[in-house]
Amino acid sequence: MATDNQSKILGVVVFARHGDRQGFYQDPETYTASSTVITPLGETQEFALGSLLRSLYLNASAPTYVQGIANSDSLFQPNQVIVRADAGGEGGVIFDSAVALTQGLWPVTPRASTQLANGTNVTSPLGGYQYVPIESVEPNQDVSLEGFTSCNTFDNHTEAFYASPAFQQKASEAAQFLEDLKPYMDGRPVTLQNMWNIFDYMNVQSIHNATFANTLPTGYLARARDLANWHEYNVFSDNSVSGIGNIAFRTMLPSVLTAVQRIANASDPLKLHYSAIAYKPFLSLFNMTGVVADGALPPTIVNYAASVVLEIHQPASATEPVLRFTFKNGTDDAAFRTYPMRFAGWDGSADTDVPLSTFVRAFEPAAVNTTLQWCNVCGQTQARGCAGLLSGATVRVDKFGGDISPVGAGFLGAGLTIAVLGAALGVLLFLGLLTFGKGKRALSKGKLGKRDHVELQSATNSITKEAV
Repeated sequence: MATDNQSKILGVVVFARHGDRQGFYQDPETYTASSTVITPLGETQEFALGSLLRSLYLNASAPTYVQGIANSDSLFQPNQVIVRADAGGEGGVIFDSAVALTQGLWPVTPRASTQLANGTNVTSPLGGYQYVPIESVEPNQDVSLEGFTSCNTFDNHTEAFYASPAFQQKASEAAQFLEDLKPYMDGRPVTLQNMWNIFDYMNVQSIHNATFANTLPTGYLARARDLANWHEYNVFSDNSVSGIGNIAFRTMLPSVLTAVQRIANASDPLKLHYSAIAYKPFLSLFNMTGVVADGALPPTIVNYAASVVLEIHQPASATEPVLRFTFKNGTDDAAFRTYPMRFAGWDGSADTDVPLSTFVRAFEPAAVNTTLQWCNVCGQTQARGCAGLLSGATVRVDKFGGDISPVGAGFLGAGLTIAVLGAALGVLLFLGLLTFGKGKRALSKGKLGKRDHVELQSATNSITKEAV
């Protein structure tokens, strides 16, 4: 089936990288990151991206207008939009980027006003600023946007890559170039393992430091970027969709799959779901969806303010909604481009639009749906609440010589409750406080007064399952 150009867009799921920022360091083995701050350039990049998204999806006269969404002549409608921002690595850069992008999507307007009882008109600050709620996703409370940090099995995956023959060969090939870089690195370790930090330092300095930019030999930044691209794609990808190398996007899948299905549901008001993230999930997303398979979209670190938009279309010629993958690599691209996906059950050769059920069916098994599941997948027993979650998932009773599952624990709790209740009834019967028989009631003189019954309360065993 060819792409249906007469289809209507039901809604969009947006992923966007943060904008330009100041210097930054992340551990090449664990990817724990230092804090940094966004720059005015970064804020401008994000605002421009938001403005472009507005022109595409909120403009009622545009062919890509999202059907039913409050258009650019209307005020922001919170029940139609979800905005989430990674609040982990890089400090507040990603959250601030989300603020700037939403300013572009829903700019100031005189419509953001109200009339008081006395007839006075009051407009929101800054000429009608629209306040868009943004969920700050803290990694220690929610792993969905940063599932790769504190993940032991992912760290093992990274170490295995560094020890691989392919890595050793690449290090040998790059040895002379890395040696030539040392005079420009201000004492930083110049190794292939540290390649991301080398490139990022060079990139930041090339943007903000005129002396560095004018001194660095021609071609050095491009060569460093090529090595960093190879390095990062191999870290944040895997041969299997469910492989640990894809953990950066696997933890995002539950919210993504829920969003596309909600958008396809005509009775649900959701129209736009936006996740503000770092570059890592993009690499896993590219790998899992196979958009890099034909080389049209290279497996590279996305630029600042790069964005993927998953458009959910209702074709004119079919009843089932379809999903379309579009991408814009920051300011390098003037517009979004459509790329075919290739994954198990879909080869993408005949159509860029994937039936929604095919997409959901393919990626549901790879999703990491709860923090407890993440603890098990990542081999983590302490961080991010795993200690409590794992201890709550299994109750150890030495008397039985093994572990009892949550279901077994429930039966055990019920049995203990019945036993305690029986013992209590026995005591009451023995003391004469309770009898059985027709029309007979026993009262405790001077203790129960005029009450004619005894209430026995018990706490039942309960297992709480984490909800996402």
